Amino acid sequence: MTENKHRSGFVNIVGNPNVGKSTLMNLLVGEKLSIITSKSQTTRHRIIGIVNTPEYQVVYSDTPGVLRPNYKLQEQMLSFSLSALDDADVLLYVTDVVETIDKNDDFLQRVRQMDIPVLLLINKIDLTNQTELEKLVDQWHELLPKAEIYPVSALNNFGIEEIKKRIVELLPESPPYFEKDALTDRPARFFVSEIIREKALMLYQKEVPYSLEVLVEEFKEENDIIRIRAVIWVERDSQKGIIIGHKGEALKKLGTMARKDIERFFEKRVYLQLFVKVEKDWRNNERILRSLGYKLD
Repeated sequence: MTENKHRSGFVNIVGNPNVGKSTLMNLLVGEKLSIITSKSQTTRHRIIGIVNTPEYQVVYSDTPGVLRPNYKLQEQMLSFSLSALDDADVLLYVTDVVETIDKNDDFLQRVRQMDIPVLLLINKIDLTNQTELEKLVDQWHELLPKAEIYPVSALNNFGIEEIKKRIVELLPESPPYFEKDALTDRPARFFVSEIIREKALMLYQKEVPYSLEVLVEEFKEENDIIRIRAVIWVERDSQKGIIIGHKGEALKKLGTMARKDIERFFEKRVYLQLFVKVEKDWRNNERILRSLGYKLD
């Protein structure tokens, strides 16, 4: 019977910056794979998280928030978001109760024309009342008439189980795309660099975190400890001074916060060394962006 056939599919999460896509991704996968901060443009890559049971495999994909690019790095971030429209079996379009709806948005028009199942998730419903929410549902129903609309609160884990169940129902019959014990397609070094970058986004203000990238130069796993050496790239000497701080105190604080999270992630003791290097205008340098895993056309 068809009920016993294995289901697999790609479920891609898209939407504007700061609507809660990464929080949602981590809830759906059950692991913290995407970094979460209150700052927009936190996610820079497409990050895959895989949920396996004997009956199905869901391949979730978190994407950068849709934005108008100001430099080559943001061009690549936008291309990650656009590519998520091309290879999805199910699309999760995430909005929230506070963002302004732009009816003429190009990305939204592309979503409107898609033939695959689209689940529209209205996040942060804890910040509104029933009347306002009903108005919002009506607005979105006009904009995306084929979409199924689900009010959710990722912060409070409200409505998430219903989404998970619906996603499995919509998956096509297919063998698994990845090994059944896989959690992600990313290497360990990627998550180390993301954890360090998350802590930098939390610690430093204004433009500094956006001018920052982390490169893991060494990842050595021994029996009882993982030894990591990572370099933090910034664009200007003044930013290097801010990252290091007075007598190195800021960098030490960053290292301590990151090490604790890395130890939780790998469930192992970690020795972490951090260095800071100036790479002028790296966000517009194609060679550097390629070396960091941004595949430019």
